[in-house]
Amino acid sequence: MANNSNAETSPLLGSDASSKPSGERKKLALARQPVVLVGVIVVIMLIAFLVFYSKPHYNKGIPQVSIHEVGRLPFMGYNTWNAYWCNIDENLILDTSKLLVSLGLADIGYTYMNIDDCYSEKKRNENGDIVANKERFPSGMRPLTDKIHDLGLKAGIYGDSGWYTCQYYPGSFQNEERDAKLFSEEWGFDLLKYDNCAVPFDDVIREGQIGKFTRMSNAIKDLSQLTGKAPMLFSLCQWGRLEPWLWARRLGQTWRTTDDIGANWPSIANIINQNSFYAWASDFYGHNDLDILEVGNGELTYEESKTHFTVWALMKSPLLVGTDLASISDETLSIFKNTEIIGINQDPVVGTGVTPFRWGVNPNWSYNSTHPAQYWSGNSQNGTVFMLINTLDEPADMFFGFTESPWIRSGRQYAIRDLWTHTDNGTFVRSFTAHAVPPHGVVALLLQDAGDEPGGMVPRCAAYEPWSSNWCIDQNGTHVPWEHGV
Repeated sequence: MANNSNAETSPLLGSDASSKPSGERKKLALARQPVVLVGVIVVIMLIAFLVFYSKPHYNKGIPQVSIHEVGRLPFMGYNTWNAYWCNIDENLILDTSKLLVSLGLADIGYTYMNIDDCYSEKKRNENGDIVANKERFPSGMRPLTDKIHDLGLKAGIYGDSGWYTCQYYPGSFQNEERDAKLFSEEWGFDLLKYDNCAVPFDDVIREGQIGKFTRMSNAIKDLSQLTGKAPMLFSLCQWGRLEPWLWARRLGQTWRTTDDIGANWPSIANIINQNSFYAWASDFYGHNDLDILEVGNGELTYEESKTHFTVWALMKSPLLVGTDLASISDETLSIFKNTEIIGINQDPVVGTGVTPFRWGVNPNWSYNSTHPAQYWSGNSQNGTVFMLINTLDEPADMFFGFTESPWIRSGRQYAIRDLWTHTDNGTFVRSFTAHAVPPHGVVALLLQDAGDEPGGMVPRCAAYEPWSSNWCIDQNGTHVPWEHGV
């Protein structure tokens, strides 16, 4: 009886299906299947429509934007921390912004004026908002960013993923949406540097570092979708913890790779050493951040400052001036204004930076903060870039074979341009030696293909296979032993 009752009310066969002969029931079922299939399709489409248009970030009439609206190239500009620490006010910020323009730095790409820590009151107001310090920023942040924008610049602000900033001003943990709106919509900032201090207890946050920084990343993206405006550029400052080069590009556009920089050669060499192992990670829309430049500060010599700037630029790090522009020397300014070096950093065609091909003083892949990798190369829209770093405390000749770099073609000769002397140094075949490179100094070269190398060159194969000396082979199968030295 139960089976008959179910058959009588079957939605597929109809209430009288059981009373018909089996052949007729089959014909009726087959006839109604297309109708059922169409109904199922309609229901699926209706559900998909409702799911898509019920998304909270969707707003009719507002264009959808992508996080890739910003940060394709490494950003350039100024940051207050290295020069002033907490000693900042609105007059200093505006004066520095004007100097970026009057010194010609803005014209060559230094367009972000970034305010670091210590700009706010120590506590949020009664509405829960961060408040600009009433004594040092009496006009408030919006009038300041308006003036910065009027100069043709962009404005950056600082925040923290924890309870407090590193100087114990209010952090943004559990206030991410509120603060993203405040920084972007109310105060008018274009960039957020986001630090890693004052981490909440595990039983409060119940997140790893990725989750902690994802909170603000999502707040920025959601705000962008809500307003239809490009998102703030999100610069993660998590000091290289937990290998951010593997995950941070999903959250923002730059990520710090090491602890804070110091204005001395050991600090610069240490940062070069650490980044030699993950320099490959920078590319369009995601860049290793080697920290604010110390050029013009502390104990760095002119040659060390050139090396510092060259490494940051050719590794595709953001370039942030961090010295007092009101007292900057012509020599220091000339480093910041090397447009041939900047051109590699801002290459619109090739997003990756230089990587090491030979360590030099140490065996390849050695971790050594005193003598980091010395020989580097990378691709660019205009040719192959080579960077040589003398890590010794005395002048040194530095030699490399062209085919040590993956970007060089065998059997070709190359015209070489020096990106610091701004001279064309002639055409070379297979190798180059830079003579008397100063202690802690740098050589930056651009090699451009100049046609086939002369015939009859020996060894017949410039590239050397280290595990066998005779894999250079004639078409007839004859092995040609590799002869040391080119």
